[in-house]
Amino acid sequence: MKIGILGAGNIGGSLARLLRDAGHELLVSSRRPERIDIESVQAGTPKEAALFGDIVIAAVPLIAARDLPAAELQGKIVVDAMNYIPDRDGRIAELDAFESTTSQWAARYAPGAIWVKAFNAILADDLPRGDRPPVKGNRALPIAGDDAGAKTIVAERHADIGFDALDAGSLDESWRFERAMPAYCIPLNRAELADRLAAAKRGQELPHNSWHR
Repeated sequence: MKIGILGAGNIGGSLARLLRDAGHELLVSSRRPERIDIESVQAGTPKEAALFGDIVIAAVPLIAARDLPAAELQGKIVVDAMNYIPDRDGRIAELDAFESTTSQWAARYAPGAIWVKAFNAILADDLPRGDRPPVKGNRALPIAGDDAGAKTIVAERHADIGFDALDAGSLDESWRFERAMPAYCIPLNRAELADRLAAAKRGQELPHNSWHR
């Protein structure tokens, strides 16, 4: 599968290497594509990455969703790996008031895309390196979206790199694994993750940076 990645930072770059090793074709973009140096991975502009990918992973600061190449993302599956970090993104009133999820807010800037929230609830340091372990018994990661077919495709990409994807529901429910929620960046198996998602309460967050080791 052809996969475009918007953002060559810790998450974007790590996913590019893992998905490349799983046999996919990758084009990664950044503000300075000439600085991208990932073996056997193409570099380009955001528009080029959006046009290239059968699916496109958005791994940029949430506020940068305003600059997504909306026309090129029309009809594409967009994997939202973004998180709302007010100290970086500035305050977004709708998110602070819990009137929208981060994915629903971002989707307004590429309304013709098919959005799936995924890969936002893991630290780059926790992404596997070297040989990929089998999926059974592995760490589970949550995904959410309104299109069942798109979620199946995204779940398959999780399996490609050694993770078990757990469907957390629609984009309305994606707040359950946003930043600082009980399932955020904590290593959990499938049953543990399901329990954490069910127990989440909007507005009740983990202590700041408690998910860092």
